[in-house]
Amino acid sequence: MDTAATRRSRRPLTRVPAPAPVDQAKVGRSSVRRRARGMTHTEAAAALEDARFEARQDSRHEDLANDERGPAELAEWARITQLLAGTDDVYDPQGDVVVQAELAADTAAAAAREAELREAQRIAARADELQALRELGTLEQTKPHTGDEAVRDELTRRAGGYVQADVDAWLARALTAHLGHYRDPAARESAAGLLTPPVLAHAALLAELTRLVPGADVDELAFAARLATTEPEAAGALAAFLARVEGTRA
Repeated sequence: MDTAATRRSRRPLTRVPAPAPVDQAKVGRSSVRRRARGMTHTEAAAALEDARFEARQDSRHEDLANDERGPAELAEWARITQLLAGTDDVYDPQGDVVVQAELAADTAAAAAREAELREAQRIAARADELQALRELGTLEQTKPHTGDEAVRDELTRRAGGYVQADVDAWLARALTAHLGHYRDPAARESAAGLLTPPVLAHAALLAELTRLVPGADVDELAFAARLATTEPEAAGALAAFLARVEGTRA
């Protein structure tokens, strides 16, 4: 029996993003910058020589052959020493354009990851909503929202890759009737790159059939979904042919 408890148990667990691997080279550069703060060129040059000595010592150990931190620290000492060459300045990471560029890139990357996480959460919540509407039998009375193409993909993923025929038919009908966000021509144009060929072929065929037979009942056109699902290219070709027929009548 398909009980509510059973359906809840089928829902996928929330996917927690795996922690990013530690960038040892980045850790090494950051360590050098902290130690180099306030150093003159002479002091940085001395630290560079110490780093070169340590690198020669490390090269004798096979277990350090794949070490990323050591070479990164050596390269950073060399860069800072070169930066201070010919000046009386002391090193300050806040005045280092390379450091500031890296910090800006890190901030942008963190913002992008946060936006990606929020979008994934939005898609998951909307997928839960559409699934509930399906179970209530009211999906067809729902208007699609911006981003529902990605929600369709999420529902398909949850079903183990199986096509969700009712969701596909819902989107095709909404696309044909310009419902929800498909009122916007730009959204309909974008749909061509976001929806699968069967959904697009179904929508195209429905559009031509409803032009030929205004007021046709949705149930009468159920064959369009079956044709688009099994033979999307044929359904698209039929839609194009019907459009030509309609054009000759005009």
